[in-house]
Amino acid sequence: MKNKDTSFLPRRFWLVLALLAIVVCALVARMVFLTVFDRSFLLHQGNARSLRIVNIPAYRGMIADRNDEPLAISTLVDSIWINPQDFPNTKQNVEGLSRLLNIPSRKINKLIKRNAKREFAYLKRSVNPELAQSVQQLAIPGVYLKREYKRYYPEGEVASHVVGFTNIDDQGQEGLELAYNNWLRGSLGKQKVLKDRYGHIVAVLADISAAKAGRNLTLSIDSRIQYLAYQTLKMTVQKYHAKSGSVVVLNPKTGEILAMVNQPSFNPNKRPTHDYGQFRNRAVTDIFEPGSTAKAFSVASALDSGKYTPDTIIDTNPGRLKLGKNIVHDDKWENNGKLTVTKVLQKSSNIGVAKMTLSLPPEHLLDLLSRVGFGQRTGSGFPGESSGSLIYHDKWRPFVLATLAFGYGISMTSLQLAHAYGVIAYNGLKCPVTFLERGKPVKCTQAINSKTAQQMLAMLETVVQGGTGLQAKVKGYRVAGKTGTANVVGKYGYSKHRNVTSFVGIAPVSDPQLVVAVVVREPKYKFPYGGVVAAPAFATIMRGTLRILDIAPDDVNN
Repeated sequence: MKNKDTSFLPRRFWLVLALLAIVVCALVARMVFLTVFDRSFLLHQGNARSLRIVNIPAYRGMIADRNDEPLAISTLVDSIWINPQDFPNTKQNVEGLSRLLNIPSRKINKLIKRNAKREFAYLKRSVNPELAQSVQQLAIPGVYLKREYKRYYPEGEVASHVVGFTNIDDQGQEGLELAYNNWLRGSLGKQKVLKDRYGHIVAVLADISAAKAGRNLTLSIDSRIQYLAYQTLKMTVQKYHAKSGSVVVLNPKTGEILAMVNQPSFNPNKRPTHDYGQFRNRAVTDIFEPGSTAKAFSVASALDSGKYTPDTIIDTNPGRLKLGKNIVHDDKWENNGKLTVTKVLQKSSNIGVAKMTLSLPPEHLLDLLSRVGFGQRTGSGFPGESSGSLIYHDKWRPFVLATLAFGYGISMTSLQLAHAYGVIAYNGLKCPVTFLERGKPVKCTQAINSKTAQQMLAMLETVVQGGTGLQAKVKGYRVAGKTGTANVVGKYGYSKHRNVTSFVGIAPVSDPQLVVAVVVREPKYKFPYGGVVAAPAFATIMRGTLRILDIAPDDVNN
């Protein structure tokens, strides 16, 4: 057998060796070129993997009440995030995070899969420091901490409708947090940092721009009055199993809102996952027909005409007034006979106010209602504020005008009602309302003749002394006010079993400092009247507020 020729082996060996030598020489040449002649390339590539521009969180401004008590503050927290490309997706790692963060393992796996091509995804936002430290001690590659701010509300549900809340990114979503978001939020800063292969910052190389903190906001709200109003309203709504309720406490001379509360409420620190209407500030968004509380302005319109005085006699006989196919009657179909204008207001006579209003041009009442603020926003700047409804007709049917005179066919918010009564309280002057503390006098406009306003104040005092507002009395103080009860419109017209009850009052009459409006919607009670349901709540709130503000009594004999 012939031997196999192996002469070609040396040639193949030297050829392979030569090729390897060429490759090695090329690599060495490239390395020398990059490290000596083009060193900036390697630096750029290295920096791209270790240098980062990161945001510096900005402190959101604090919201405080008029006494500098905090209503909303920001605290530092950590958020847990993950880089799916660096995260070792093992059962041990996933279960460890699941156990600490209380997130189902399947949810973590789904998050990683959904963000597989990305380098960032949040696992959990705004965790407490202890939890953040526990996650960090796991030392899982690809899992990092991010420093952020979280909003905290010390007053909880008591001030939630006014203050509102922010979202997870600390941006205002409701209330004054939303209205003044640009003022409060500040601006992010930027830093150039060096990170290790685990994503941890090992050095801050440069401050590109400093974070700019948001500005603080001081409200006109007084937390003491806010708490009193909240507790009183909550007990009233629960006692009468009402659908909802609102309270507004206003300084008529400055337009400052000292308290505003609603029921139902919510805790902004632990918000419900679904909004069933509890986030809404009903005092500025929800409208209602006021019923007899509007009679004060019908009577003011009559006085303003010069045709009537507080002592003018109005004949309400025989206890009913036929207007076309409709009949106007007083409460319980009573025949109140002949009444002075003062008694018309004191007894809340529908026939009395209807007769006075029908004796004047329709524009006379409509003009006054518009001047005191009905049918238009108050200018408070609160998000979602309603303007209410004040309808103008080309031709007024007598019955429609009559019902307007005693509070039907017009709708308003609780804030509008308090604002309008503030005009009577402050000698006919209408001051713009505000949620912010006013550091200087405000310019007010004359909405009602000063003499008419003073007459109305005296007449409204008789309502509390011997009329429908007996339960609104406050010992030691002279109080003026008016009750209101209105049927709610249902599917088939006005319902006799659904009512909005209200009381709005002023004190002390000798020098009015406060207006308090209480509105309770759909109480379930045998006597669902403003004088029974809303007036006692008013008395409690007004009594407490007068004491909190240390306002001197003006009726030492009471």
